[in-house]
Amino acid sequence: MRLKNSTYIIFGFVFLSFSCVSPPENFPSKPEIEFSSIEYSPTSSQDSLLITLKFKDAEGDLGLSATDINPPFNPLNYKRDVLGNLITYSKRPSTAPKYNPIDWVIDPIVNNVVIKDTIWVEKNENQYNIFVRFFIKRNGQFKEFRWQDPPFYTTFNGRFPRILNSEEGQAVEGKITYRMLSSGWESIFRTDTLRIDVQIQDRALNRSNEVSSPQVTLKQITRK
Repeated sequence: MRLKNSTYIIFGFVFLSFSCVSPPENFPSKPEIEFSSIEYSPTSSQDSLLITLKFKDAEGDLGLSATDINPPFNPLNYKRDVLGNLITYSKRPSTAPKYNPIDWVIDPIVNNVVIKDTIWVEKNENQYNIFVRFFIKRNGQFKEFRWQDPPFYTTFNGRFPRILNSEEGQAVEGKITYRMLSSGWESIFRTDTLRIDVQIQDRALNRSNEVSSPQVTLKQITRK
């Protein structure tokens, strides 16, 4: 059985910039980050929410290239039954979720073969190297705003490019500016008080510490 994906997407691409210098030799193997700034830039089309982080890492194995799609960086894991067969939507077990664009993919390419069906999958979190969580303040407490839930079924986790081209370890530090595009920031968050938590991950799958933005509204951080 094949299903159409009718979920609308209001999110655009991610843009990153970075810089590196020659840091001391006692940098950590596990990446360390520090929150630097958050800005909101409305435009006539999609609007930008930009987060800048300071980073440092002993090996410099930060970033993923477009060709980093094999394990452990593969985007999807395909669910299979006890016989090793791919699980289709029409033959899904009772434990399988209803159709949504996170848990199911249409006509995927598996082992270089196009499967003309809707297949049950599990997203591989290690396809990303920057992880972003949104929180909204309600009654004095922050509650996570989960983009992966209905009606959006998406994520603002992403990938930034390799900082060093060489595979040889080299200590690095610098800044990353992570730009998230959407046509819906103001319609979704309006005057809400927000907090954004961020982590990064190196190619050895070491997660950094998690840092938080200040408590802000879009108006407070809008570029002048």
